Amino acid sequence: MRIAIMTDSYLPTRDGVVTAVMTLSRSLRDLGHTVFIIAPDPGEGQREPGVHYFPAKKFRKYPDYFLPVFPSGKRELIESLNVDIIHIHGVAFMALKGLIVSRSTGVPAVATYCTNVVDTLEFYSPVPIPTHILSKLAWIYIRNFLKRPSCVIALTPATITEFEENNVRTKRTAVIPVGIDVSRFRTGLDASEIKKKHGLTDEKVVIHVGRVSYEKNIGVPIRSVKYLPGNIKLMIVGKGPAFQEMKDLAKSEGLEDRVIFTGFVPDDELALYYTAADVVVSASRFETQGLTIAEAMACGLPAACSDGRAFLDVVEEGVNGYFFKDTPEECAEAIMKCLERKNDLSANARRTAESYSMEAVGKKMMSLYEDVINNGKTS
Repeated sequence: MRIAIMTDSYLPTRDGVVTAVMTLSRSLRDLGHTVFIIAPDPGEGQREPGVHYFPAKKFRKYPDYFLPVFPSGKRELIESLNVDIIHIHGVAFMALKGLIVSRSTGVPAVATYCTNVVDTLEFYSPVPIPTHILSKLAWIYIRNFLKRPSCVIALTPATITEFEENNVRTKRTAVIPVGIDVSRFRTGLDASEIKKKHGLTDEKVVIHVGRVSYEKNIGVPIRSVKYLPGNIKLMIVGKGPAFQEMKDLAKSEGLEDRVIFTGFVPDDELALYYTAADVVVSASRFETQGLTIAEAMACGLPAACSDGRAFLDVVEEGVNGYFFKDTPEECAEAIMKCLERKNDLSANARRTAESYSMEAVGKKMMSLYEDVINNGKTS
């Protein structure tokens, strides 16, 4: 099968959408299919070989993102690639181009709903409109967008529930998570070099992995360190627009010696960073899946997570981790429970992660593609 993935974000941007696209394209290629990635152009010197780009400009509110606002030869490209299906990732400019070219060429389109964009508006909206009005407008847009693809793919059942609560009507929905490479993210790796690099010896380490952005609520895990024993450190892996602000927060709380900011970490080192830790934490209520939590679980880490959205479908209280509300004290309590029962929780965490294997997810996606294509031929 020939598949075009049209995505709102791709390398050099680093976020869950990019990870989802990279993982899916690899799993589909491993199954013997041809995948074309179509993305916003990040500019000279930042393009990836084999990727098809549409002209774009930097997003002023978040310079790591690129917006393909210019005219592009989308129909000509899709027709020249002779694809069987278009898979859209996102709901912004590239996603709209995907819907338009699907309609003009007759190639069916499915869309993965990767990001709860409504939650980002107060931080990244390009227009000075009150957040509650922006949210209403955003849901109007999302409802109109999601009713058009042949199928909307949610990463967890929690997203389907949110669609229902906001009167989103689709032609069809399916739940297919982002896959993870359980052969790369695994237990038993040697993380001694990572520990040495960051001056870690006998400390217990709590790790947070992902974009350091405002909607991730990273201030809660940082402040939770005050309520943890002195031999516990927090390692924040990643970069983003809130990076300096989070560093300033750690300093203002007197925690600069107990909170490690690694900055960006290459993909090939990420599993070692998980292995260097004892527990993974996230206070985000923004996630549609929480991919980094599943990656950490694959490395045997129990998870301390906020009790909302996608985490409710990934974390099982007392089995592979613990939930907390939004206070630093409760976050610290969940982390301590994970540390105290790590041996019991670790094997269950690994088993949870194995259900997200790339191969299993790739096969589910191919089955969906085939069904969508066949239904289109018979309708």
